[in-house]
Amino acid sequence: NVLVCRTEADHHLTPKLKKKLGLFCNVETKYVFESPDVHTIYEIPLVLHQQDFDDAILKRLGLKVPDHQENLHMLENSMGRFNNPKHSVTIALCGKYNGLHDAYKSIIEAFIHSGIENDAQVKIKWVDTEKLEETGDVSGVLYNVDGILIPGGFGDRGIEGKIMVSRYARENGIPFFGICLGLQCAIIDFARHVCGWKGANSTEFQKKCKSPVIDLMHGQRKIKSKGATMRLGSYPCRVKTRTRAYKAYGKRNINERHRHRFEVNNRYRKKMEDNGLVISGENLELNLVEMIEVKNHPWFVGVQFHPELKSRIVNVHPLFRDFITAAIDVRKSHNLNVNYAKTQPV
Repeated sequence: NVLVCRTEADHHLTPKLKKKLGLFCNVETKYVFESPDVHTIYEIPLVLHQQDFDDAILKRLGLKVPDHQENLHMLENSMGRFNNPKHSVTIALCGKYNGLHDAYKSIIEAFIHSGIENDAQVKIKWVDTEKLEETGDVSGVLYNVDGILIPGGFGDRGIEGKIMVSRYARENGIPFFGICLGLQCAIIDFARHVCGWKGANSTEFQKKCKSPVIDLMHGQRKIKSKGATMRLGSYPCRVKTRTRAYKAYGKRNINERHRHRFEVNNRYRKKMEDNGLVISGENLELNLVEMIEVKNHPWFVGVQFHPELKSRIVNVHPLFRDFITAAIDVRKSHNLNVNYAKTQPV
C-alpha cells in the first residue's frame, strides 16, 4: 500500500523516479515516500510529515485521529533545541563493552534526551575500564570531563577500573551517575576508601571476600542454576525526601525497571550511612537499597535499576536530566575559573 525508500542526502527521489518505483511496485505515486539521511533518527517523523506521510497512512487505514499533530509540535521543539544547543558537556562513559557502542544504546539515547532538555550537546568520552586498570592513569583520562557514568554489566572484567573511576569522581567533586553495576562499584569504593574496609568487594567477583558489601539477594542464595532467575521488570521504590533523587522525581513513590541479582548487603548499610552514605531510595517490601547518594558532593547518585530504559525524547528521565544539569554547572564553574586565572598577573 505504501512504499518508503531510503535515500542519501544528495540523492532525493525525483517525481520521475517516484512514478517508476510506484509502477514496478504496484503502488500509486502519491504513496511513494522517501526517508533521507538525517542527523538523528528523531528527525524522521518530521521529514515524513512534510511529505504528508501520516495523513496517507491514516487515509489508507480509514482512521481519524484528532490533534495527531500535537506530539509533532513537541518533536519539532525538541529538534530545534537539539540543533541549536547553548551548552556543551563531555561525559565519560566508563564501561567494558566499548568495542560495540550499541551495547549502551539506551544510555546514548538518554544522553540525547537529557541534552535536549538542558539545551546542551552531550559529548561522550569512551573510557575502557580494563585499559584503565593496566595504566592506572585515572586523572590523565578523566581530568577534562564534566560528568562520569558507569553503566550496568556483569562479571569481574574491568571492575577495579570502575571502582577507581568512582573514587576519582567522589574525591574530585565530578558529577557521577552509577547504574546497576555502577551503583555496586560506588558502594565498594565507599566501603574501601571512606569506611576503611580494605577487603570490601562483591561476592560476584570474590566469593569469600572479607567484607561482602554487595551480595546475592537473600532469595537467590540457594539457587544453583542461574538461568531466568534475575530480578527483572518494574518494581516500586520509596524515595527519601530532601535528597537529589527526590528533587529529580518530585514525588516519593516511583517504579523503575530492573535487571540484576546482586544487591547492597544490609549488614553494612548502617555503618556506611554513619560515614556519609545516603540511602535515597529503597524497596520497602523487600528491604532493598535502590538508590544511593554521597553527602557534600555536587551530584553523586547510584541506582540499582535502569532509568535509561524509561527515557523518551519528549519525556526525559529526571535522573538523566539532573545529571546533565549538574555537568553543565561544573563546566560553567570550570570556565569561570579558567577565565579568572587568565586575568591574574603572572
